[in-house]
Amino acid sequence: MGAPQRVLWTAAAAGLAVDQVTKAVAAVAVEGHPPVRLLGGALTFTAFRNSGAAGSFAPHATLVFTALAIGVLAFIVRTAPSLRSTGWGVGLGLIFAGAGGNLADRLFRTPGFGRGAVLDFIQIGHSGIFNLSDQCVTAGALTVLVQTFRGVPLRSSEAH
Repeated sequence: MGAPQRVLWTAAAAGLAVDQVTKAVAAVAVEGHPPVRLLGGALTFTAFRNSGAAGSFAPHATLVFTALAIGVLAFIVRTAPSLRSTGWGVGLGLIFAGAGGNLADRLFRTPGFGRGAVLDFIQIGHSGIFNLSDQCVTAGALTVLVQTFRGVPLRSSEAH
């Protein structure tokens, strides 16, 4: 396994671990409790079960988002062996962590397998409520965009 693959799987494992630990803590310490406001209200911890996508988009499409996450994970697993760039490894690893973290919620949280709601619990200012999986996807997507704009090929078989 080359450096790009090690970076991808390290980023994926670290992101998944941090996401799942913070969600477990939030499920106990935040959910069912009044919001906790810090830094003069700039940061709030409040629990919200989101059955849709970002900003509660399409709340009745949980099965669609479950299938999309599985597709994203499958694409990354299939692409990983041919990666040639650590930048792509970071980006895809973070996307894997984010998609995997929210997929775990959809699979194993209530109301049931494949239909569970994602636990969102962080709010900055008056923004929407999110979790660390969402931030992994965002950071990973930005990293992928940078690699794309720099002209760095995704796979080792692609021309420069």
